[in-house]
Amino acid sequence: MSVKVAVIYYSATGAVHQLAQAVAEGAEKAGAEVRLRRVPELAPDAAIDSNPAWRAHVDATGDVEVATLDDLEWADAYAFGSPTRFGNVAAQLKQYIDTSGGLWQRGVMADKPATAFTSAHNLHGGNESTLLALYNTFHHWGSVIVSPGFTDPAVYAAGGNPYGTAHPGANGAPGESVLEAARYQGRRLTKIAKRLKGLADD
Repeated sequence: MSVKVAVIYYSATGAVHQLAQAVAEGAEKAGAEVRLRRVPELAPDAAIDSNPAWRAHVDATGDVEVATLDDLEWADAYAFGSPTRFGNVAAQLKQYIDTSGGLWQRGVMADKPATAFTSAHNLHGGNESTLLALYNTFHHWGSVIVSPGFTDPAVYAAGGNPYGTAHPGANGAPGESVLEAARYQGRRLTKIAKRLKGLADD
């Protein structure tokens, strides 16, 4: 019997998508069944077309399944990813979260472990405040927040963010050290989910 992890994210130009893939990979290698889901794009085509990288990413990821509320009900654990928007969660992911009220009232997300990851253009462009904003949601859900902390060398190698994996987009695509930190975050989330379900193997 395995735990089920939903990796739900929004990505404009691809960095958060790559982090989401790495988190999912880490969770799978730790023995989880994983759903990798993107939330719907809300921006108009004119805005997307104004940035070639944005348009290219939208076109390249059309085959990634779109998140539904069923993914929250299905999962034993959650990993949410968002680029920073003025130090906060992107509207696309926030809109998805804002539809979860009915599940929240039924306690669907309560007692389930949850973690988050992000990317801002600059090293100090709002990464930590975006992660903390996502954790505010988890507090309201009654979820068990599973930040990476300083619990593995991979966290230090990726810049030392104990709140969650964060990538400065100005540096280009996430490098191997950042991707490994994201994989570790997925493994850690799965490990805690197993412990909470009485399935721990360590």
